[in-house]
Amino acid sequence: MFLQLLRQHIPHTLQRRATLIEHRKTTCICAQSLQYCDYGEPADVLQLVELDLSEPKDNEVLVRLLAAPINPSDINTIQGKYPVKLPLPAIAGNEGVGEVLRAGANVQKLKRGQRVVVIESALGTWRTHANFSEQQLLGIPNKLDLATAATMVVNPPTAYRMLKDFVPLAQGDCVIQNGANSAVGQIVHQLCKAWGLKSIGIVRNRPNLEELKTYLKLLGASEVLTEEELAQKDVANKLCKLPAPRLALNCVGGKNASDMAKLLAVKGVMVTYGGMSRKPVVIPTPALIFKNISFCGFWVTRWMREHKGKPTRDKMFAELIEMLDQGKLKGVKHEMVPLKDYKKAVSDALDLKGMV
Repeated sequence: MFLQLLRQHIPHTLQRRATLIEHRKTTCICAQSLQYCDYGEPADVLQLVELDLSEPKDNEVLVRLLAAPINPSDINTIQGKYPVKLPLPAIAGNEGVGEVLRAGANVQKLKRGQRVVVIESALGTWRTHANFSEQQLLGIPNKLDLATAATMVVNPPTAYRMLKDFVPLAQGDCVIQNGANSAVGQIVHQLCKAWGLKSIGIVRNRPNLEELKTYLKLLGASEVLTEEELAQKDVANKLCKLPAPRLALNCVGGKNASDMAKLLAVKGVMVTYGGMSRKPVVIPTPALIFKNISFCGFWVTRWMREHKGKPTRDKMFAELIEMLDQGKLKGVKHEMVPLKDYKKAVSDALDLKGMV
């Protein structure tokens, strides 16, 4: 098994290379799982255990999980700080990509050897094998690399829906976002490029700033500013070649969000989907009175739950898979480390260094 770490606020990923144990008399699969019996810091409460799995039922699929990310929401869930609280003991992990090993008699769309991703949250993907219902899985092209596939159910839909659902954007319109080098932020820039939108990215200052700016512009960013540059009084002059943003995407909060709000166009919208600074969003009064700006939030877990089985969700995934397959969306950087080092991996996920 391998644990795949994705740096610069890109989710860490667990990759497994597990052994099937099949008994001659009865089929029994021994799945290694990262389980917790109490809420707390992941490195303290997670345990690597072996659990026996039965044969998949008629509507179930036996999946060998190949990779699963460590997202901030995974850490918060284990800590007991997330809105979704699982009954204990629980297996960690929300996203994952795997390979179908066996399918129940009533399974219609998924076949042995097919790659699938888990599209429902809180099912426990940090394990080597699991039985899922067919409705909890989505078939994907086998040629997608593991890191891209494992991280396609949370971050790409988050970026996609925020760009689609809050402001009717047209080609040439502008979007501004903080956390521009986060996993969601990188996808936002790429989607904006693919859809003919301008995008401004805000990042924290760092030693390799120019390298990061160049990278984000290659992804599709029209302009990249530091938080300090955003806060300057003449920032609007620096952005004079771009239209005033109609949409702002906020995953930081605090003063940074307020500074972005000041740049929004009349009747612009700020969507908050994270709070990395752990500071509240402070709304500038003039923006409310004179620009009639709106502020709202987005949680992809709720959206996925409310649109389960609906054509809107199917259409979104079909478009994202096509863009990933065609290389229009770029996968994230990553490295592999053994599963036995999971304590180090989850501790690294808590390290705010490099996080936006």
